[in-house]
Amino acid sequence: MSIPGPSDITRHEFPNGIVALIRENHASPAVVVSGSLTVGARDEEAEKAGLAAFTANALARGTVHRTFDQVYEAMESIGATIGFSAGIHYTGFGAKSLAEDLPLVMDVLADVLRNPIFPPTEMEKLRGEILTDLKERRHNTRQMAALAFREAAYPQEHPYSRSQIGYEETISNISQDDLVAFYRGGYAPLGMTIGIVGAVEAERALDLVARAFGDWKGEPYPRDPLPPVARPPQPRQKRVVIPGKTQADIVLGYPGPARTDPAFLDAALCNTILGVFGMMGRLGDTVRDEQGLAYYCYSRVEGGPGPGPWSVSAGVNPSNVERALASIRAEIRRICREPVEEEELADSQAFLVGSLPLRLETNEGVTRAILDMERYNLGLDYLQRYEGLVRAITPQRIQAAAQKWLDADRYVLAVAGPEEV
Repeated sequence: MSIPGPSDITRHEFPNGIVALIRENHASPAVVVSGSLTVGARDEEAEKAGLAAFTANALARGTVHRTFDQVYEAMESIGATIGFSAGIHYTGFGAKSLAEDLPLVMDVLADVLRNPIFPPTEMEKLRGEILTDLKERRHNTRQMAALAFREAAYPQEHPYSRSQIGYEETISNISQDDLVAFYRGGYAPLGMTIGIVGAVEAERALDLVARAFGDWKGEPYPRDPLPPVARPPQPRQKRVVIPGKTQADIVLGYPGPARTDPAFLDAALCNTILGVFGMMGRLGDTVRDEQGLAYYCYSRVEGGPGPGPWSVSAGVNPSNVERALASIRAEIRRICREPVEEEELADSQAFLVGSLPLRLETNEGVTRAILDMERYNLGLDYLQRYEGLVRAITPQRIQAAAQKWLDADRYVLAVAGPEEV
């Protein structure tokens, strides 16, 4: 399989600020469309937490030209799928269909993104669905630990500290006028990216993008740079009591590197060694397999446009919380103090390099990859340079990344579980 690069990715920037990236793949009759607009949870007010996600989920509930049912009937009649979601920085959209049906898919996609009307009846149905999810979250130890970690790791005014889907009290108070105002203020073509991968010629795909979005005008919300977030000067803990539970969930971590940080790949490889490779890396080997202290234990470095979390997550018997924490901290201390052995480093490098072709096996995987290259200004040749970049990482660089972002004695901890935790 050829790795996508400048020779087979067509990049075009339209006058209104939309960037399209096209890669032809005629081995399959399908086409994947995916992209994002520069509007998200960081553009909402704290007292309206969840507004961005509410708005994104409401887009397809009715447009100037189609009802909610008509939107999905149009897609289902050709076996296509369509979806919308909001994150902190972006609102994403996606669709998949046969190549011959791409014109209809693009028409529906443009209609939903450009002409939503937020019908009141549909908004109340959607509000009920969101509130049900939020009530269920209250009883989910894993979700509540993750939420408590963000609230403790980031300053209250930072968008990373809030629940992206909101809270029961904020969702209950969001009105249809709020949805309309948020949409009108931030949904715009400037900064939008759209990737199309599959059995379609690049010229035809660009023509369809131009027809669907070429005359759209507008700019998203203005944004100030995200403030830096310092590592905690001492342990900071938040515990959530959920009566009747038989498992406690732990999240221990730190504000981590942005995807654009020059040392991000060093941190990603360090994280692979710590809690990903094999059966969840060193953490899985020690905390779960050798000591039997956790049902699962892994680490994750989020990356993204800002200082997303670098965290360790574990599910444990409530009686084992303190022992599991001690074991997790011991592994963090070890990777900070001791250089990684060459063999262990080589194994993890081979894992990252070898998993790249697997991520690119599908049109969806290729679309995600080329959109990331655009979003983080990595260059269209990034995937072709990727192996060399990973192989160049040394034990010293791994240790430097660990020491920069991890600390066994200064961390943020969230635990959700029964009262005795």
